[in-house]
Amino acid sequence: MSKVAELLGSHAESLLGHTCKTIPKESLHLPGPDFVDRIFAASDRNNRVLGNLQRMFGCGRLAGTGFLSILPVDQGIEHSGGASFAKNPVYFDPENIVKLAVEGGCNAVASTFGVLGMVARKYAHKIPFLVKINHNELLTFPNKADQIMWGTIKEAHDMGCAAVGATIYFGSPESGRQIVEVSQAFAVAHELGMATVLWCYLRNNAFKTKEKDYHVSADLTGQANHLGVTIEADIIKQKLPENNGGFEALNMGGSSYGKFDRRIYTELASDHPIDLCRYQIANCYMGRAGLINSGGESKG
Repeated sequence: MSKVAELLGSHAESLLGHTCKTIPKESLHLPGPDFVDRIFAASDRNNRVLGNLQRMFGCGRLAGTGFLSILPVDQGIEHSGGASFAKNPVYFDPENIVKLAVEGGCNAVASTFGVLGMVARKYAHKIPFLVKINHNELLTFPNKADQIMWGTIKEAHDMGCAAVGATIYFGSPESGRQIVEVSQAFAVAHELGMATVLWCYLRNNAFKTKEKDYHVSADLTGQANHLGVTIEADIIKQKLPENNGGFEALNMGGSSYGKFDRRIYTELASDHPIDLCRYQIANCYMGRAGLINSGGESKG
């Protein structure tokens, strides 16, 4: 713990000594060695899904803790290969991406159909594969923001994947189509025995104002999480919240957007980052679906 405090520096006391007075931890389904048995064994997921979830939770340095560390490398599509790998050209070779995950002790490696498919026979039995089934690419001119399908669930199954992942740009004009596509894909993935992971990202220019960027607002990202678990994502990937009040801000000046309750801000969250994150977890069925917080703005 002293090492953690050292890394946190001046924020150590505020973060490590915080007691949440909004949503009590007793209300949450917390990670633990028995997470798959305690949560998913009672769900509609079949035994093969449970087996693949257990395989992910049982792999790598975090094995048996109920926590997951997944190496995601789909930047070759999402941010372009040259921009992503110019500093480390070895990662143009898919094997080096998978080797990094294995040697780093990750629970799984997430990448594209091309990357994982190229080395599947050598590595799919050594580390759980999570194939990303949709992407946004940056070669179309002018650039656009739309997640489109790049392969099929059958391909992922034949490759030996333990899980499939997808992104939905909630709040975007294309989100309706993406929700339908991903929902249908996840249903097939579960039928074939694979777990499902959803990147629940917000995307709409209206969410960014002169004052704040509400793409990382706890209330809006929390609702994105809630939509994600509705289509049976087993694990939600979300950016850490940096502020709150997105719904409120987007309803000012005579405009009308969504629905909210002031108690979201006064009773269910505070300005503390742990409380903001806890509201995100509450929207993942109080932790029944796991939440991975990571990522952030792209650099360079």
